[in-house]
Amino acid sequence: MTRTRMALTLTTLGLAGLLGLSACGDGAAPAAADFSAEASALQEVGFESGLAAAPAPSASAAPKKRIAARKLLRKNTLHGEMTVQGKNGVRTVVVQRGTVTAVTAGGLSVKSTDGFALTWTYGDKLRVVQDKKTVQTSALKVGAEVGVAGATAGSATSARLIVVK
Repeated sequence: MTRTRMALTLTTLGLAGLLGLSACGDGAAPAAADFSAEASALQEVGFESGLAAAPAPSASAAPKKRIAARKLLRKNTLHGEMTVQGKNGVRTVVVQRGTVTAVTAGGLSVKSTDGFALTWTYGDKLRVVQDKKTVQTSALKVGAEVGVAGATAGSATSARLIVVK
């Protein structure tokens, strides 16, 4: 129980810190910067979109425990929500890892391994990535493993970035 709490705390703090830093870019690459929070969130849970900035090299090596914790989080994080401060103000980022259970013209449904299911609508500025390349929504198939990141407004969850594994 304590291990789980510690892992969840590290996940929240690590993702929030990473998202807070990544969302404060200088705007040099508008296409990538537009999805920086979502791309960083998915990168932290093990989905590489090719859109997140690579972490800056550290002057000192990270402790082995921290590296092991990140590997554990990438492998085991299923879904979550965090509020981050970005250059355009405060926003809530929602992430989910799971299997596509339904695809429609306006969105998709994803179910995580713990049974959590969420229906996502396609956002206005949706980007779908497979093998680090942008693809059409037609690449989304029932049974595919995906990572989804987006925003929530009330009870609606809007996907902005979907990475197909």
